[in-house]
Amino acid sequence: QMQLVETGGGLVQAGGSLRLSCAASGRPLRTYVVGWFRQVSGKEREFVAAISWIDSSTFYANSVESRFTISRDNAKIMVYLQMNSVKPEDTAVYYCAAGRPVGPYSDSGYYDYWGQGTQVTVSA
Repeated sequence: QMQLVETGGGLVQAGGSLRLSCAASGRPLRTYVVGWFRQVSGKEREFVAAISWIDSSTFYANSVESRFTISRDNAKIMVYLQMNSVKPEDTAVYYCAAGRPVGPYSDSGYYDYWGQGTQVTVSA
């Protein structure tokens, strides 16, 4: 089993920045993709960004590309989501997930392990 724990959520003003962290334990990540998803109550979970542990390739949703950056720390087994120029529509619960996608990394169905989520609220 793999455990994922997200931290770093909170309240931020529009235009500001926030960094989310995801700590992984229990299984090695070397063959996994780690993704960030977000969900607003009553809506479907939405892909935000993903990073491959194999080659560090990154992928972003159109809505966050150029504002958000996903990165990893091999030694600490951490994945980060740097959120810049945040907007009120970025408000959601953000989840870290790990899986071995055989299709689009944006498909949440390919991810086997999920964290509990961290709330991000962007005020106008």
